[in-house]
Amino acid sequence: MGRTAVPPDEVLTARLRAGDEETFGLVLDAWSGGMVRLAMSFVSTRDTAEEVVQETWLAVFRGIDGFEGRSMLKTWVYRILVNIARTRGAQEHRTVPFASLLPEDEGPTVDASRFQPPGDPHPSHWTSGGKPQPWQTPEGQALRGEARAVITAALDELPARLRTVITLRDVEGYESQEVCTLLGITPGNQRVLLHRARAAVRARLEDYFAGTPSLALGAGRRKLTS
Repeated sequence: MGRTAVPPDEVLTARLRAGDEETFGLVLDAWSGGMVRLAMSFVSTRDTAEEVVQETWLAVFRGIDGFEGRSMLKTWVYRILVNIARTRGAQEHRTVPFASLLPEDEGPTVDASRFQPPGDPHPSHWTSGGKPQPWQTPEGQALRGEARAVITAALDELPARLRTVITLRDVEGYESQEVCTLLGITPGNQRVLLHRARAAVRARLEDYFAGTPSLALGAGRRKLTS
């Protein structure tokens, strides 16, 4: 049996304000996994991240009557989560301000050797060996166990700020402006962090598919015939 869909915000908010226990359980099941992943970007252990999520839900339950609907309910919940996680991270002396990019965040996201040099007839174009391989990422392939493990490992290895931004954008599905509001960063910073995070994950996937040619070929065939 599939997971029960979360109702629209107006219905969800009304039920939560009415103390509907079934609805509380529904949103806990639907959102808590992503909340733990996000909290992990600010704190040092999963146990602490889970404590942050628990504290967030307590704050949501106590404050739901004050929700004014100026944003999506989930965005409001995540904003509470980020504030609590930041506080915990600061207590652990682990939080790094998102608003200031480190020098390494300003470098190129792809090695310059993968592009044609300035004197080439087609400068800045991909070299024949540097162009990303057409391994394709149809959803059915990306969800396969091994590929998912590669993606998860790549996300886990990212610096906290990169992991936070790509988690919000590509895992949780937030728009860029929502991420900027949640994290208190500029659109430019958000773009840089997201671009670097995606480049790192893509590089890991390229390495993975390069080592499994039959899998990559199968993905390409499915793409061509879909």
